[in-house]
Parts: sequence; structure tokens; C-alpha cells
Amino acid sequence: MTVTHGRPLTAEIAEILVANCGLDAEIAAREPTAPLEDLGMDSLALLELSAVVADRYRVRLPEDAVRLSIAEVADLVARATDPPGHTENSIVVAAPLRLVWELTNDVANWPDLFTEYASADILERDGRTVRFRLTMHPDENGAVWSWVSERTTDWENREVRAHRVETGPFEYMRIRWHYDTEPDGTRMTWVQDFAMRPNAPLDNAGMTARINANSRVQLAVIKERIERVAAGRAATTGGDDE
Repeated sequence: MTVTHGRPLTAEIAEILVANCGLDAEIAAREPTAPLEDLGMDSLALLELSAVVADRYRVRLPEDAVRLSIAEVADLVARATDPPGHTENSIVVAAPLRLVWELTNDVANWPDLFTEYASADILERDGRTVRFRLTMHPDENGAVWSWVSERTTDWENREVRAHRVETGPFEYMRIRWHYDTEPDGTRMTWVQDFAMRPNAPLDNAGMTARINANSRVQLAVIKERIERVAAGRAATTGGDDE
């Protein structure tokens, strides 16, 4: 459910129709999924609705909006006022580039690298591309989330690109990891671009905040675990890897 200013957006659209377009409040409450034309809204009512929506949300409704329901108008406004999600987070790992690359691209062992994954099952390999299923540990409500992703490595450009095959609550999720050598080690940067489905439990802004918070936690964990491996290898070989 899309919420603005602490209120469901569907309720705000219904309120506009009642206050400005002459829609009966009981009908609005009873028929949120019926087309506006079936609720008795004519072209003049649509013009008034369009004017209020344009003024309040800076969104233009299509000419055939009379065929939309209250809920569909709310979804249209939500999409226009909630830009796609984008996050970028990075961390410097005090370890050689090849080791950071090796460990972070060993998908089958991600449950030992991340704290959020219960399992990572490899489904298919095709050259530098791997398709896999990730399953998370149960969340605070006991729900277990799982999805299939595809990931392609590009060592020459120190880059990995991935996307969700099973998108779940996302319309799309695209991910890019980039690795850079710095004086203190290897900088690993995660970039995620996505959009949520209208019926998702979070909108784009809400998911952006969640991904940013979780990425910082996971990056810190990964840094600590890789640096521990790097220290162990250095002690064994007497020096760092290239």
C-alpha cells in the first residue's frame, strides 16, 4: 500500500473525488477498484480531478483516466512521485585485489561471507555467468525470502553485473559491483538500481533506505572476514598475494 504523509494514497485520491468532483463518500469507500466512469464521474469531474492531482502531486493524468479505478489512479500518482531506487555503498578492505575478488565472487560460499544468507545454491554455470538461488535466514516475522539471480564477472574491467531473475516485490533489480586498488587495500563498491511493484510492502524510497542500511552492515562484516583470511594467508606465505 502506497502511503504519503502517513495516509494511504488511495484514501487521498478518494477524498479529492468526494470533495472536488461530487463523488459520494460511501460509493468511494465501497468501490475503490471500479472504473471512475462506473462511479458516475464524467469528463468535467475528470478535469477537476486532473487539476487537483496536478497541483498537489505535480502529476498529469492521462486523457482516459476515467477508465481507471481510484486504486489505479493512486498507483499512477505513486509511480510518478516515487523515482526508481538507486544505492551506492563502498568499503576499503585491507587485502589484495585478487583475494577480495576470489572470496566475494565465490557465490556458493556466500553464507560464510554474508550474515543474511542461509544458503546459496548454484543452478547453472555458463562461462563467466552463474545462475543461483539465494535463501535468506527467516526475518523478524518468520518469513523466509528466496529468489534466483544471475551474475556475470568481468575481471578485465574489475566489475561484476547481476540481476534478479525472480524479481519478487521488485519490478527489476540490477546490481553492479566494482573493485579498485587503493593504497590501503581494495575498494569494493556496490551499486543497485531497482523499482518496487505497486503492491510491494515498501515503496522505492523505503527500499532504498533499507538497502543502504543493510549494505553498510554486510560490507563491514565482509571486510572483517576477508581481512582475517588475508592475515592468515600472509602469515602462512610470508607476504601478501598480488
